[in-house]
Amino acid sequence: MNPFVLVPVADGSEEIETVTVVDVLRRAECNVVLASVSASKTVTMSRKTVLVADSLIKDCLDKEWDCIVLPGGMPGAENLKNSLELKKLLTRQVEQKKFFAAICAAPAVVLDYYGFLKNRKATCYPSFSFKDANRVDENVVVDENCITSKSPATAMEFALTISKLLTGEEKTKKIAQAMLFNLP
Repeated sequence: MNPFVLVPVADGSEEIETVTVVDVLRRAECNVVLASVSASKTVTMSRKTVLVADSLIKDCLDKEWDCIVLPGGMPGAENLKNSLELKKLLTRQVEQKKFFAAICAAPAVVLDYYGFLKNRKATCYPSFSFKDANRVDENVVVDENCITSKSPATAMEFALTISKLLTGEEKTKKIAQAMLFNLP
């Protein structure tokens, strides 16, 4: 069965980080749902690109997710942090030891804020700091079921890492090759 992946978005989420993750995981045949944490499916991203989500976050609460992936961007990460529905989903994801991921500002602003990075290795955009996580200066950091990444420039490596964990190395290599991306 193909993995189910939730990608929550908000006004101010970073375009490259959002669309790259959705694109790569759909190429990997994951069932990706882009869900707005606001009252509307239409969100205005950090660079003013308008994006229409598949769903509202409130409609995703009763579903099980193989991975939840948070894009960064400001104030997008703050808006994700302020979503009580997303907090509920992430809490369940962490408790069930399922994959959860965040890039750029989101590891610090959302995951660390809620204590989900306690005693874990993680990375994020350099100007953000962690209170609980052990910072690692790498593009992508995997610590058990938690995947973090630095910035828009690392979004492709981040998305392919998630693909590898969810769908396997062989499928992910084929996707990377088709996009002419050299995996590290």
